[in-house]
Amino acid sequence: MLFLDVDGPLIPIGGGPPRDSGGWTAGADVTDQWDEPVNPLLSRLDPTHGARLSRLGCELVWATTWMADANEDVAPRIGLPELPVVDWPDEDEEPPVRRLHWKTRGLVAWAAGRPFVWVDDEISDVDRAWVAANHPGPALLHRVDPRVGLTDSDFAAIERWLQRAGQASGR
Repeated sequence: MLFLDVDGPLIPIGGGPPRDSGGWTAGADVTDQWDEPVNPLLSRLDPTHGARLSRLGCELVWATTWMADANEDVAPRIGLPELPVVDWPDEDEEPPVRRLHWKTRGLVAWAAGRPFVWVDDEISDVDRAWVAANHPGPALLHRVDPRVGLTDSDFAAIERWLQRAGQASGR
């Protein structure tokens, strides 16, 4: 499964106008095809990302503060179907771990021992160490540069990991 954040990986934050990605014109307003853009940053979405994510061959799950809004506002703009959404537990349920991302425990709980990839722009070594110590299955915590979002090299790294994880599990 692949846990997917929106802000940073899919919507680049900062760094100027959207980059050129194949048939996508930098600076083009992707929201022109919708009557009312919900958020001006949605114009930074790369409409090719949905197909690329779908081709990875794993279950895609929204792991974002956008929650169900990701299905309404993001998925249709990049060609994804409605996806499951991680329901974040209350932060007060567990004692805090210094510098551990607030999503980390919830994603490990959601994965329930299954292999997973987490694509986010806020992943740190603290998260990687915590997942390694608390998740029995394989996991790739892949940090994306939030200034540029998902790139070809990000997709290549994720694909390589998924292939290795599939071989290890006998798929």
